Amino acid sequence: MRLSRMLVPTSRETPAEAELVSHQLMLRAGLIRRLGSGLYTWMPMGLRVLARIEAIVREEMDRAGAQEVLMPSVHPAELWQQSGRWDAMGPELLRIKDRHKRDFCYGPTHEEVVTQLVKQDVRSWKQLPLNLYQIQTKFRDEIRPRFGLMRAREFVMKDAYSFHVDGDDLAREYANMRAAYQRIFERLGVDYRVVQADTGAIGGTASEEFHVLASAGEDALAVSDGSDYAANVEAAACGAPGPRPDAAAECAEVATPGKATCEDVAELLGIPLETTIKLLVVEGADGGLVALALRGDHELNDVKAEKHPNIAAPLKLAERTRIAEVFGCEAGYLGVRGCPIPVIADHAAAALADFVCGANRVDYHLTGVNWGRDAAEPAVADLRNIVEGDPSPDGRGCIRLLRGIEVGHIFQLGDKYARAMELSVLDAEGASITPVMGCYGIGVSRIAAAVVEQCHDEQGIRWPQSIAPFELLICPIGMDRSDAVREAAESLYAAADAAGIRVLLDDRGLRPGVMFADSELVGIPHRVVIGDKALADNAFEYRRRTEADAERIAADNATVLARVRAG
Repeated sequence: MRLSRMLVPTSRETPAEAELVSHQLMLRAGLIRRLGSGLYTWMPMGLRVLARIEAIVREEMDRAGAQEVLMPSVHPAELWQQSGRWDAMGPELLRIKDRHKRDFCYGPTHEEVVTQLVKQDVRSWKQLPLNLYQIQTKFRDEIRPRFGLMRAREFVMKDAYSFHVDGDDLAREYANMRAAYQRIFERLGVDYRVVQADTGAIGGTASEEFHVLASAGEDALAVSDGSDYAANVEAAACGAPGPRPDAAAECAEVATPGKATCEDVAELLGIPLETTIKLLVVEGADGGLVALALRGDHELNDVKAEKHPNIAAPLKLAERTRIAEVFGCEAGYLGVRGCPIPVIADHAAAALADFVCGANRVDYHLTGVNWGRDAAEPAVADLRNIVEGDPSPDGRGCIRLLRGIEVGHIFQLGDKYARAMELSVLDAEGASITPVMGCYGIGVSRIAAAVVEQCHDEQGIRWPQSIAPFELLICPIGMDRSDAVREAAESLYAAADAAGIRVLLDDRGLRPGVMFADSELVGIPHRVVIGDKALADNAFEYRRRTEADAERIAADNATVLARVRAG
């Protein structure tokens, strides 16, 4: 490809609306253009990256035995109503009507559609297992689209769905897909982690996420420094810290005027924050209120909390007016002594002795509080986020926290959708059974942004060669004035193209500084500069994008091609 014939609108200025590095660089490099909120056009250079990612995903899915299909992006409402997700998805589901006023939605995912497809054509256990996948545009009406492709409303996704006669076969295919995903991310050339995860709105049992590691990642990942344990923080278990010490202090009330947070109280009293307890009041499953007790230095894990049978899901904090009615005191001074509602304490909070908490009286707290003596023994559960330095849940090593960008997620769904959609097949004895399902997603367009977040420097993008829009960039200096430069550039361009190398020739005739700045910004892995001065010494100037300095190599096409093939 010749750069003079491509639409690559590069920019030196950082767009005002772009917060993340990936968003800034993809706009500046002319890879994408914004159409509306959360909506982006893929430009020629960006689309080549997307196509490379799709090719790797497609090759590994085919290798794993999945079959590609393409399902409609617009779905009849009846399918989503049958599964119960028409209402459960809420405003994220973009609802539309056709000319006959019938309800449809723009698909954010395809569990319902693929189950209906299998229901139409699969009758016997002999037709299973079956794994169908597609690479397709999805739409989720994000409440606040942001960060470019990282949180867009329209995006490209690979979603696969498998069907099985029993859980054992589902577990086999889940492992097969896990291995396929590992091959995909290894071929992409990025640093990634596989982590245990919550199943979320999709549902099911076993669930793992694939994260590209990047400081801008929205997800916190808990990784052991002594084993291969890794989990999303929302799914990482926190065990009991050990037996509770004996009480050593008397309970006493102290004035804490205007100090409504554990941090303020700890500072006022000169005590460690971890010796305080805070109460969070939430809606209970029975319509009443429930108090959640956590150590002052810990944060509530919403996902864990709303899975507790006594807590309403989705999790909802109680209204301040209702708290005041029940406690006779405003939030910020609530305590466990004489608590008028059931208390569920996190393991770490339940293990405290001589702790400080609210006195259920404005501007006062209690010191020296102990469970069983000053307050009833609470119910105990895992309610908090794991933190740096906690013991690893597998008992080996301690936890480090990393940031990650979720780009893949695999689930064992069980029979949730098959049963809701009334899918059944005949088993070997002729009896009707409900198949179980797996679900396997990859955010194809999100991968492009995640790779940029991980692979960049101050000058621009540094694409891994496997997904770069081009592998080799030829920069001839003054080719419009020098026959030798033009002939050398054209010869190398033809040789690279004939060898199957994705090659780009910058034939725009620009000054070297502009040409080089664009090459750094766009991030093509290999660059060869051809100029009269170097040619006089029978040399090219060669540089890998990941290296700081260029080097002189022989002005020989075969030498350049060997460097590119070596990666």
